[in-house]
Amino acid sequence: MRLNEIRDNPGARTARKRVGRGMGSGTGKTAGKGHKGQKSRSGRGAIVGFEGGQMPLYRRLPKRGFKNPGAKDYVEIGTGALQKAVDAGKLDAKGTVDEQALKAAGLIKRRRDGVRLLVKGELKAKLTLELTGATKGAIAAVEKAGGKIALSGPPPKAESAKAPAKDAEAPAPEAEKPAPKKKAKAPAGEAEEAKAETTAKPKSKKKAEEAPEDSSGDDGTE
Repeated sequence: MRLNEIRDNPGARTARKRVGRGMGSGTGKTAGKGHKGQKSRSGRGAIVGFEGGQMPLYRRLPKRGFKNPGAKDYVEIGTGALQKAVDAGKLDAKGTVDEQALKAAGLIKRRRDGVRLLVKGELKAKLTLELTGATKGAIAAVEKAGGKIALSGPPPKAESAKAPAKDAEAPAPEAEKPAPKKKAKAPAGEAEEAKAETTAKPKSKKKAEEAPEDSSGDDGTE
């Protein structure tokens, strides 16, 4: 061993960490100290749609209409595409053509909510189809070519039973109230007699009240 061969074991001495020497070093700018506030918190990712305080795009654009959350997303295929696949030998006209057969033939990539047949092109082959849905024109085209089609989609909604019962539930018309009875008018002669009696009665009362006062006065003079 020589003096120039003497050295420490590997890893005994490490190089000094140089910080603040430019962003390319990995420890520049903040020198490994990081940031303060929101930027130092975990999960502090950018807020979706936030544009620094200005009116965000999703609020600047007008909104019209609506999107039905319960709508079905069908894969549509035309009658002409079926005929081309039969002519190319990709579909067997003698067997049952279902969604798996269409996928194997390369006519559809994924099923989604089902496969729906539309009238696009001429169909001459006699096919037996089993699909989720089809238009009335597509069903007529398949039957015209001598084929059959079976649909596995939901049946049409039946009419509600409450509709015809509206007439029965209608409130009955209110019964007409009887007209108030009019008081019979007394004859003219009787009315005059009643008025005379009412006017005569208070006079008799006044005379009766005045009589005892006069008598008391006569007694006092005597």
